[in-house]
Amino acid sequence: MTISLIIPTWNGGKWLNELLTQLARQTVLPDEIVLVDSGSTDDTLAIVQRHIGQNPRIRLLEIKQHDFDHGGTRAWAAQQTTGEILVYMTQDAIPAADNALEFLIRPFQDNKQLAATYGRQLPALDATLFSEHLRRFNYPEHSQLRRRGDALVFGFKTIFISNSFAAWRRELLAAQGYFPQQLLFGEDTLALAKLIENGYHVQYVSEAVVRHSHNYSIWQDVQRYFDIGVFHTEQQAQLMQFGGPGGTGRKYVLSELTLLLERQQYHLLPEWFLRNLGKFIAYNMGKRYRQLPRSWAKKLSMNPRWQGWTV
Repeated sequence: MTISLIIPTWNGGKWLNELLTQLARQTVLPDEIVLVDSGSTDDTLAIVQRHIGQNPRIRLLEIKQHDFDHGGTRAWAAQQTTGEILVYMTQDAIPAADNALEFLIRPFQDNKQLAATYGRQLPALDATLFSEHLRRFNYPEHSQLRRRGDALVFGFKTIFISNSFAAWRRELLAAQGYFPQQLLFGEDTLALAKLIENGYHVQYVSEAVVRHSHNYSIWQDVQRYFDIGVFHTEQQAQLMQFGGPGGTGRKYVLSELTLLLERQQYHLLPEWFLRNLGKFIAYNMGKRYRQLPRSWAKKLSMNPRWQGWTV
């Protein structure tokens, strides 16, 4: 199978040299690596150009910053490539082993109903306990194959995936128009939900490992959960077919508390309480975002330039 790897970039100079270096060491090399930059002002372009000189598989595409769209840009980039398997990464997801890409794409060979795979994300080496827990909770040690009927077992997690490190069978993804456009975020979740509804499978591959995490402040967590609330409201009809996120949220909060107590990090208990209270309030405000002044919604969002705020 031929592989096209697509990476959207914007001011990614902190990570890109390491990322492109690690990709060149993979035991399975992509046939092409396409970076789509949306107006970087740091040394991103210089780093990419240096790697292009060393690796003819790399191409650079450029768009205006205001033209970037989570789903639309990834769909457009896919149409500039030819691979049978489309691998998407983010600029700050660094392969943790030389065989990460090999493990990610291997399941496609044995399962023709497999539409997508995604790898395990370990926390970055500088991750806080809260950031570490998010990765531990979402990316367990054991692989999983999930299908439509598994919603009774996995619930909302049935359609969990992350384009920070995911592979898609082009033929199936293209048949449904790649990714939905003009979303606040979550293009990968919605694309997968549609594929699952149509009888295809997704596999979480725990052996395919990258390091990727964010040390969000309490305010950034508030913004992130406000956006999650907006997303769940906007896409309620499709997402609720898989049970809704409520049970997962409760499990997450208790799991985080358990980890904090196991580590005897008692001084973090006030922060744990404030973080989760803030996330709970923000999520519910996001679900009611249409009742808020648009100026408030923009300030509460991690994505203030989302065109949905002007509708």
